[in-house]
Amino acid sequence: MNKIFKEYLALETHVLLMIKAEFFIQIIGSAFFLILNIYLSKEGFSDPEIANFISYRFLAVMLLAFPLGFYIKGKPLKPFFVIGSLGVPIIAILLIFAVKYACYKYLTILFIIWGIVFTLFQVSSLPYIMRNTSLKNQSHAISLNYAISSFSAIFSGLFIFFSSKFIKNIDEGNILLFISFIGVFGIYYLAKIKRDKVIYVKESMKWKSYDWGLILNAVIPTFIIAIGAGLTIPFINLFFFHNFKIDSTEFAFIGGFASILVASLALLVPNLKNKLGFRKGITYTQFTAVLALIALATMEFFNTFYWALPFAVLCYWIRTPLMNMAAPMTSELTMNYVGEKNQEMLSAITAAIWSGSWFFSSQIVRFLKIQGLSYAYIFYITALLYAFGILMYYFLIKDYEKRNNI
Repeated sequence: MNKIFKEYLALETHVLLMIKAEFFIQIIGSAFFLILNIYLSKEGFSDPEIANFISYRFLAVMLLAFPLGFYIKGKPLKPFFVIGSLGVPIIAILLIFAVKYACYKYLTILFIIWGIVFTLFQVSSLPYIMRNTSLKNQSHAISLNYAISSFSAIFSGLFIFFSSKFIKNIDEGNILLFISFIGVFGIYYLAKIKRDKVIYVKESMKWKSYDWGLILNAVIPTFIIAIGAGLTIPFINLFFFHNFKIDSTEFAFIGGFASILVASLALLVPNLKNKLGFRKGITYTQFTAVLALIALATMEFFNTFYWALPFAVLCYWIRTPLMNMAAPMTSELTMNYVGEKNQEMLSAITAAIWSGSWFFSSQIVRFLKIQGLSYAYIFYITALLYAFGILMYYFLIKDYEKRNNI
C-alpha cells in the first residue's frame, strides 16, 4: 500500500496542483448530486420538473464541449481552469438563492451557465494530464484524476451528514451554500501552477489534422454507456427517496460510503490494468456492475420488505465503484487509441457525449415519469444499454491490441 501511495506522490507537481484545484470544483458537483434533487423536491418541484432543470446543464456542456475541444488545441489550458474554478461556485450560489427566494424564472439560464463553466474545467483536465505527464506516470495521473471526484464526494457526504445532524434548522439549501463557498478555494492551487505545455498547430491545419475514423471508433462505446447512465445516475437519489423514504442526510451517508469505495478502488486501477490488461479489466468490472444494477432496480418491487433497503444499498455499493473503476481504464485506452494529436478533440467529444446523452436521457426520464413508468424499468433500460456498450468496448480493445501488436 505504501508503494502505491508513493507512486501517486511521485506525480509531477503541476499535475497534482491541477487535481487539487479540481477537488474544490468537484465537492460542489458532488454535493449538488447528492441532495439538490431532494432539496428541489421538498421545495415543491415535481420529478419531471427536476429532470427538466438538470437537462439544461447537460445541454450547455453538449453545445460547448465540441467547439471548445477544437479551440483549446494549441492553447494553454490554465486560463480555462481559472474561469471554471471561479464560475462553478459563483453560479452554484446564485442557483440556491434563486430557489430560496422563488426566482424560478432564472433557474434555466443559471443551470445553462453552470454547465458552461463546468465544461471549461472538465474538457481541459484530461488533455492537460496527457500533455504534462510522463508516459511512466500516465496511468496513475488519470486514475488520481478520476479518484479525486470520489474523494470530493466523501468530503461532501460527510459535510452534509454532520451538518444535518449537529446544526439546528439547517436545510439542504444552506448546506449547498456553505459547500459552494468552500469551493472557491480551488483558485489558490491554480495560482501556483507554473507549467502549461502547449502543442502548437497551424490554424489552417486544425480540422484536417484529426483522424476522425479513430475518434468515431473510440466514442461509440462511450455514447452507448452514457445514454444509459443518464437514465439512472442523476435520479438515483430520487429512487431511494420515493421507494424507501431515504432523506438527504441518509443518502449523503450512502453516497459518501460509495465514494470511499470508488476512491479506494480507483487508486488500484493501474495495478489492475497491469495484471489483467484492458480487455479483462474493463469488461469484468463493468459486467459485474450491470448485474448489481439489475438487482438494485428489482428492489423497487419489494420495497415493503425489511430486507429490501439494505440489499438495495449493497447493490448500489457494488455497482458504483465497479462501474467507476473501469472509467480510468477506458479513458487511457481511448486516449492512446486515438493518439496525441486527437486527444483534445476526443476529450471534448467525450464530454459532449456524456452531457448530450444526459440531456436527452433527462428528457426521456421526464417523459417516462409523466407516463407513470417506475424507476425500476428505467434502470432495466440502462442495464441493457450498458451491456451493449461493454460489448462495443470489447471490440474496441481487440482493435487497439491488433494495432499495437499486443
